[in-house]
Amino acid sequence: MTETRTERDTMGELQVPVEALWGAQTQRAVDNFPVSGMRMPAALIRALGLIKSAAARVNNDLGLLDDDIAAAIIAAAGKVSAGEVDAHFPIDIFQTGSGTSTNMNANEVIAHLAGQAGTDVHPNDHVNMGQSSNDVIPTAIQVSACLESSAALLPALRHLQQVLDKKADELKDVAKTGRTHLMDAMPVTFGQELACWSQQIQSNISRIESALQRVRQLPQGGTAVGTGINAHPGFGPGVAAALTESTGFGFASADNYFEGISSQDAAVELSGQLKTLACSLMKIANDLRLMNSGPLAGIGEIALPALQPGSSIMPGKVNPVIPEAVCMVCAQVIGNDATVTIGGQAGNFQLNVMLPVIAHNLLQSIAILANVSRLLADSAISGFSVNSDAINTALERNPILVTALNPVIGYEVGAATAKQAYREGRPIRAVAKETSGLSDAELERLLDPLALTRGGIRD
Repeated sequence: MTETRTERDTMGELQVPVEALWGAQTQRAVDNFPVSGMRMPAALIRALGLIKSAAARVNNDLGLLDDDIAAAIIAAAGKVSAGEVDAHFPIDIFQTGSGTSTNMNANEVIAHLAGQAGTDVHPNDHVNMGQSSNDVIPTAIQVSACLESSAALLPALRHLQQVLDKKADELKDVAKTGRTHLMDAMPVTFGQELACWSQQIQSNISRIESALQRVRQLPQGGTAVGTGINAHPGFGPGVAAALTESTGFGFASADNYFEGISSQDAAVELSGQLKTLACSLMKIANDLRLMNSGPLAGIGEIALPALQPGSSIMPGKVNPVIPEAVCMVCAQVIGNDATVTIGGQAGNFQLNVMLPVIAHNLLQSIAILANVSRLLADSAISGFSVNSDAINTALERNPILVTALNPVIGYEVGAATAKQAYREGRPIRAVAKETSGLSDAELERLLDPLALTRGGIRD
């Protein structure tokens, strides 16, 4: 059996593992919520450490916290933000909806570390001074979302866009059959197709950056219900300034603390933009899967890098594993957004009561989108090769090219020409020579696939 020690809180005594840095309130939550085995995200714990350090610094500056106690809290909170004591945050995601248990977990761990270092620190009176779980946890969600987006997701998306742009430039003069409704359409270049994907990523970067402007407005200082009870008027702005200094991210104190505590609208907005990104990435991944399909009985326009055997029974089979992983991540993110949306509407009067599950899903979405965006760039897009023979054969036989002859021969003759080419399985140029009366030189000029990708009227 695990050796224990006795800890006390306002509800009485209970046993805590002797090696644990947490105290009685954390242990009660461990006992009360044996639900999933999933702990609060490491990114959120990091944010809690940063917030507790900032709070101690500000309370000390305001003359409310002694120098030695503030220094001890800052030192201990630094270990929390550095991830050195993650194992001592054992509480399940599915806990009290305010995240009070996790806030007290941080308070107790920091107080315990300070005590080990020789300073008597109280988890509530000192570490939690001027704070409530009701403003700390929403602030931690917002701080962690901003930092993870800035450090991981946005750089990954910019990298993906750079890889797309480079590949687009390499293939800017390679024409291929365009497709609408999954059916043959007028030609496009690979460069145009990839540039479309690049613009999707750029648009998603802009959307996320815009949402982060709201996320960085922190409710710290509102305490229990948004009024700021028991907090110095300068505490909230001071914490925002201290967090800006320690992270380099431009945090600000919210204009209205009630909004940030009673709602999670900023988190819902950011999650919605992550869902939009997921839709974009799934579109790109599915296009790659279709273009890669075959190699004999599919479209077969490209060959993605061969990364691993694709079958336990069919030798030589290679599958588009990276695009498949992208699609699964996107499905997860779309599901996470549904959870964040439901969580966001749970702002009953002055407090949202689904904060832990919002934190988990939002931060998971940010992390897996960042990771898979780099995989998509480096293990799929940068290394795919073009099957020129398949592309050129399809272009030559594509009856839809007759669209370029419409201004010369008219829609009716063009439709008849396309149907004949389909029916007889002949190249459109050969059939058009018979039906249009145009010369070989005129047909070559009017039906040049690469020229057709530039749009305009062919005359």
